[in-house]
Amino acid sequence: MTLPDDLAKAVDSYRKAQENPPALTAVVQAALREYLGGRGFLRTYRPLKLTPVGRSGRRDISVEHDAYLAGIKK
Repeated sequence: MTLPDDLAKAVDSYRKAQENPPALTAVVQAALREYLGGRGFLRTYRPLKLTPVGRSGRRDISVEHDAYLAGIKK
């Protein structure tokens, strides 16, 4: 992939301004993710987070669900 001179210069300046310059690939991927995500073409990744409801009486059921289903924990 070839970048136009103005973009190549801007990306190079950005990378040099960072304490730990990221790889060009990482910069391009981040820019594409933001661009496509903002236009609805890329869903953002959100990890599944299970939390107890508070009514079950058990605080570890979301973490230890397999043990509860297997009957190891009660």
